[in-house]
Amino acid sequence: MLSVVTLISGSGSNLQALLKACDNPLYPAKMLAVGSDKAASGLFHAEEYGVPSFVVEPHRFSTKEQWAEVLASNINHLNPDLIVLAGFMRILPTNFVDQFYPKVINLHPSLLPKFPGAHAVRDALAAGEKTTGCTLHVVDAGVDTGPIIDFRQVPVESTDDEHSLHEKIKTEERAMLVEAVRSIAEGKIDLEEIGGN
Repeated sequence: MLSVVTLISGSGSNLQALLKACDNPLYPAKMLAVGSDKAASGLFHAEEYGVPSFVVEPHRFSTKEQWAEVLASNINHLNPDLIVLAGFMRILPTNFVDQFYPKVINLHPSLLPKFPGAHAVRDALAAGEKTTGCTLHVVDAGVDTGPIIDFRQVPVESTDDEHSLHEKIKTEERAMLVEAVRSIAEGKIDLEEIGGN
């Protein structure tokens, strides 16, 4: 059974999909805890499924590295096999990444390497893309630069705005995440191999 800790910053729709999957006794993964960088509304999903949660707010620390150290210690005592960033809107410092690489994976709402960063959906629309999507990748020290695990394509309609396009991408993200975590649990995806370790 693959043990998972998920980190979020927002409403946690991808987290909810993964919690629902983990709630199924036939699914080969278990959610140990949900963490956040603020009092995010998505933490309610953890409560709903009886999963413990924790919050480590960056503004309480004088450096990003100190914040990352405390975040890491919250995760370390749980000893998860996998850390999922599902709408976690912070760049993790090197001291965190080095400690867990390649066990941290991130969902990003574009077809990387196109449109990294916080405004991927808006950027894809502004660039006039006809197709965008989402990418699941291993987290490295860069911004959305880690080795790619999987991706899904989403057509951009002329009627799409940032909200409608993001909702379509989230539908694909949820399916891709649940499937990828299953594949990691079953040994069909080897993060050590993908991460180059």
